[in-house]
Amino acid sequence: MINFRFSNTTEIVFGRNTQSLIGENIRKYSDCKKVLIVYGSDRIKKNGLFDTVVKALNEEGFCYCELGGVRPNPRLGLVKQGIELCQSEKVGFILAIGGGSCIDTAKAIGVGVPYEGDVWDFFLGKEVPQKTLPTAAILTIPAAGSEASLSSVITNEDGWYKKSINLDLIRPVFSIINPELTFSLPPYQISCGVVDMMTHIMERYFTNTANVDLTDRLCEAALKSIIVNGLATLKEPDHYDTRAEIVWAGTLAHNGLLNTGREQDWASHRIALEMSGKYDIAHGASLSIVYPAWMEYVYSHDKNRFVQFAVKVWDVDMSYGKTDEICLEGIRRMREYFKKLGMPLTFADAGLPTDAFEEMADKATFKDTIPVGNFVKIGKREMIDIYKLCTKEIKL
Repeated sequence: MINFRFSNTTEIVFGRNTQSLIGENIRKYSDCKKVLIVYGSDRIKKNGLFDTVVKALNEEGFCYCELGGVRPNPRLGLVKQGIELCQSEKVGFILAIGGGSCIDTAKAIGVGVPYEGDVWDFFLGKEVPQKTLPTAAILTIPAAGSEASLSSVITNEDGWYKKSINLDLIRPVFSIINPELTFSLPPYQISCGVVDMMTHIMERYFTNTANVDLTDRLCEAALKSIIVNGLATLKEPDHYDTRAEIVWAGTLAHNGLLNTGREQDWASHRIALEMSGKYDIAHGASLSIVYPAWMEYVYSHDKNRFVQFAVKVWDVDMSYGKTDEICLEGIRRMREYFKKLGMPLTFADAGLPTDAFEEMADKATFKDTIPVGNFVKIGKREMIDIYKLCTKEIKL
């Protein structure tokens, strides 16, 4: 186990009707007069959530302005609009209502408001944010874990570059999580979220760090819970207790606890991010294609870990076969599960072209100058090989 510091300052307010507590919770963290509400579609206005939030804000003496139109793979252009709006309206607090895209947009706006330069500087690594407006979230889509994470991922429309910033400064000061607010999500969006949270855990699980048994067991338990409850919540979308398990798992998958004391990988996310940046495919869908292919490509690096994954997570019996067969059976069962969720397993399944592998690999590796990942370093050539694996016919 390696040295680490763990601090997650996001307060979680979990349970039924907690959205009505938004005003008093903002008051705990800010004396501002005006709040920016960041959201995606008008669905939150049609279902009454927006009105509930506004009422709670008014009761605490807040006024608000709003920024709608956040899309999946959130855009830099809207972030810049939000920054200008906050500066002109003297906004002191940012509230995201939605999923990871809304929350990531709010975080990016937050660091952009006090910065005199271009907020994209932070995503290119040219500058490191030193200040931010405080942000909070009301979660309506469990997937990205952004409600308690240190990450914000934004797509620049100029070249379709998808980049991230990762630092404790941008964690929301609090997040409200009411599982009932996710009941109306369509099945495909639920499935995308299940894949996303699973891969967040696996990016931590596949590590070169030895003697991390405790977090191994935490990762395995979280994955097994998601596997069971992911399918169950598709069958009974309005079952509160099942949905609560999934929603809470999504937060724990990405709040930092599961990576304590261990090196993380994140190669698959970088490979998949280029797909979603290029083709605007849902993040979870890109991961259901890429992650099993990455596993096939690298499993020989540490077969013992892949055997452990197959046995502990997917219940493959140690007598199943030789070591390689056990490793590959674990990967096969994961693909089979993704298929049960209705997720794509190949480029063809997702209706994606296969003529931009070199372009995407160039972007991810900065023209083969910076490899991605830690478990196995993946350069441009290796990334193209993994993309090619994503095109082969899958037999389950």
